[in-house]
Amino acid sequence: MTELYLNGEYLAIEAGKVSVEDRGFQFGDGGYEVVRVYRGEPFRLKEHLERLRRTLAGIDLALPEPAGGVESICRRVLGGLQEATIYLQVTRGAAPRAHGWSDDLRPTIVAYARACSAPAPGSAYTLLTVPDDRWGRCHLKTTGLLANVLAKQAAKKSGADEALFVRDGRIVTEGGSSNAFLVRDGAIVTHPPTNLILDGITRRAVIELAKARGIRVEERPFTPAEALEASEFFMTSTTIEVMPVVRIDRRPISLGPVAAQLRADYARLAGRD
Repeated sequence: MTELYLNGEYLAIEAGKVSVEDRGFQFGDGGYEVVRVYRGEPFRLKEHLERLRRTLAGIDLALPEPAGGVESICRRVLGGLQEATIYLQVTRGAAPRAHGWSDDLRPTIVAYARACSAPAPGSAYTLLTVPDDRWGRCHLKTTGLLANVLAKQAAKKSGADEALFVRDGRIVTEGGSSNAFLVRDGAIVTHPPTNLILDGITRRAVIELAKARGIRVEERPFTPAEALEASEFFMTSTTIEVMPVVRIDRRPISLGPVAAQLRADYARLAGRD
């Protein structure tokens, strides 16, 4: 049985019910986090909770529980799972539908865990470039993900594994649910953590690992042409970890040693090796 935390109660996930007037349902008015669990331990949980706090502050919403309380909730809903993801969501709460809101609303907080496994050894991704038509607050991890959903569905229909957003036809930003990196002249290049991308927890960890190995890291915008000319390309996220890319649109991309090394380093960081 999957245990759910909902507004102060622990119950079976099938018993969870939220009002149809919840602003998360009607407006996408909320934020969320997905936390990977390795060997029963949530990976960088404090960083996830700090990013959730920043997201909620960015939409004028306070975390309804102290951070320590949310951490305890996340650990309890694991229910003994060793390899899992924890989904945590906070919305502004339920009220009669109106674009503005009252400051006395009670936020809705939800948390539950699901078993998962690491990407298969040797797995790689193919990408489809799509226009980045999202809003200007991509650094906030909100529940308003329609543009991401449509992009990922377009990639799926084309036979690709992931979408790659291109802003104004000029700048590669990130994937539909992942961060993007290219390898060029021995350095890794990734878009800087501005309002145009989500600063992924895995992204940060991989940058730390690269620097520890003496790999130069350039956080700067890069073009679609640079992506296609890269010696390697890879994506990162909580669920795919470090995923090499073998094709962008119709252009093959070579597998190489940098992504392979960082993938192995990440596995050690996660406690699998």
